[in-house]
Amino acid sequence: MNKFDRQGNSADTQTLPDDIAEELSRLPSEVISVDDAPSITPPAPLSQDEVRTIVISLMLTMFLAALDQTIVATALPTIGRQFNDVSNLSWVITAYLLASTAVAPVFGTLSDIYGRRAMIIISLSLFVAGSVLCAIAPNMPMLILARGLQGLGGGGIMPVVQTVISDVVSPRERGQYQAYFSSVWMVGGILGPVIGGVFAEHLHWSMIFWINLPLTVAALALLLPNMKKIPVFHRKRKVDWLGGVLLMASAVVFMLVLTWGGTRYAWLSPTVLAMVGGAVALVVSFVWHARRADEPFLPLPLLGGSVVPFGLMAGGCALGAITGLTVQLPLYYESVYHLSASEAGLALIPLAAVSTLGAAIAGRTMARAKHYKRVAIIGTSWAALCGLGLTLTTLPLWGLLTLMAAFALGLGTTFPVCVVSVQNSVARPQVGTITGALNFFRSLMSSFTVAAFAAILLIALGTDIPLAGEHHAAGSVAIPADDMRHAFRYVFGAATALMTVAALCLIAMEERPLAGPSAKQPVEMAE
Repeated sequence: MNKFDRQGNSADTQTLPDDIAEELSRLPSEVISVDDAPSITPPAPLSQDEVRTIVISLMLTMFLAALDQTIVATALPTIGRQFNDVSNLSWVITAYLLASTAVAPVFGTLSDIYGRRAMIIISLSLFVAGSVLCAIAPNMPMLILARGLQGLGGGGIMPVVQTVISDVVSPRERGQYQAYFSSVWMVGGILGPVIGGVFAEHLHWSMIFWINLPLTVAALALLLPNMKKIPVFHRKRKVDWLGGVLLMASAVVFMLVLTWGGTRYAWLSPTVLAMVGGAVALVVSFVWHARRADEPFLPLPLLGGSVVPFGLMAGGCALGAITGLTVQLPLYYESVYHLSASEAGLALIPLAAVSTLGAAIAGRTMARAKHYKRVAIIGTSWAALCGLGLTLTTLPLWGLLTLMAAFALGLGTTFPVCVVSVQNSVARPQVGTITGALNFFRSLMSSFTVAAFAAILLIALGTDIPLAGEHHAAGSVAIPADDMRHAFRYVFGAATALMTVAALCLIAMEERPLAGPSAKQPVEMAE
């Protein structure tokens, strides 16, 4: 049987049925690709109802991870009072963030080795175990350790869920589902602070962790009965544990630099410089090991080519821009427009909600258009223009929110195009690995952007101000409105630059054909 890669060369991939192989052999070699195979092979024995059930269970699973990103924030003051420890409160969030970022590529790669079912069970089990330990934690150190354990599970949920979607849905249809999951992430992010505040004020702060148990049981009850019917693409091989440890260690040190730099320690302090040196040494060690290992944890050639690096950069820039703005904009709303903390939080809704609408538009376009990346190129270019408008103009609140919504609409088109393009560019047995790498890189870019936006404000204002959410607990912010407007022009300018880079990356990214139903054929599941 002939097995081809994108250039028609021999490749080690899954074996196709004889009748399908015969059909492939009659096609010109240049149109045959590894990732086109799923559209030609017989579909998995999944009915439409079974696919819907799997998708709903995956959305519920994703909701768990999204909710725990934000639900703790509003309960932190109550937790600090109970444990009489305010100085370490930030670690309740930082521990989760460090753990979830570090293990994203690990779970993605392990799902390609041991299968999606095993990894989704392990990630949810770690998540539940961490949630229970958080709820019963007797002191702050135990709560922080439990949040780290919870982060290990939460970090595995995102890449494994996206990989399962790739097993069930063809690339052409997949963009629409990515938009659905973006909406779940947005809803979880918005509801999290509200639910956390209600539980902390009217019930008990531990309820923000106990609520994960029934949600996890419901997700597993829906998902597990159908997991055995999902097509199998993983390949058993030796696990490069040393490479995985080096990758996770470098991520943790780098994240600590971004978390502590400019806040706990000065950027040029010996501690931060030593950590930067340690992170660089770990990265160099990882690269050296990956080049020499027979089957490296994260194959470096997988990150090259004409699709993956551009997709990673475009998606990272877009997520970094929206995350950085989401973290710092409440300070702007409170200082310039004199909104309360709750009103400033509500003013973020257009940014989150409209970006989801942009993702939905891009997803539906991918299901129908041959040149699917054009919608993201137009979207990111439009977002860059809107960002330029935010940089150069001074607007009333309604005008700012309108332009911010327009910015988010264009930005949102990036996410489904980048995820599907990157997954579509690799062989099926490597989809989990590249999906984990995608989430890992986007998390790093988000953390880097938050730190960069904070540094921009500190430099522009020339004073020590509360940043990254700390102002919510600080009451009114005594910074002149004109000074804040001037400082935020640099922040908006940085967001504009990120979207410009995203647009250029999408233009440079190769647009490979998507396997799946014809562009003119409606997708039943999306209706």
